[in-house]
Amino acid sequence: MSLSIRLDKTLEESLRRRLQVDGISLSDFIREAIRDKLSKEDAKPGAYALGQHLFGRYGSGRDDLSTNRKALLREKLNAKHRR
Repeated sequence: MSLSIRLDKTLEESLRRRLQVDGISLSDFIREAIRDKLSKEDAKPGAYALGQHLFGRYGSGRDDLSTNRKALLREKLNAKHRR
């Protein structure tokens, strides 16, 4: 695959100096930079892993809340109106 990118003058000069000091080609440098970027992205934890310690932490302990929501709401409302 062939790529074409545009760099501002300052960045281009810095890059060329770095390549000359390190003694590597532009292509090798870019390939390595892309590999590094991709490996860092792969190492990032997903949303589930980031929030896993919070799941169920503040739960009610009841596993029927979603299936019996109407009956539970009715009970709460009836209790409120009985006061």
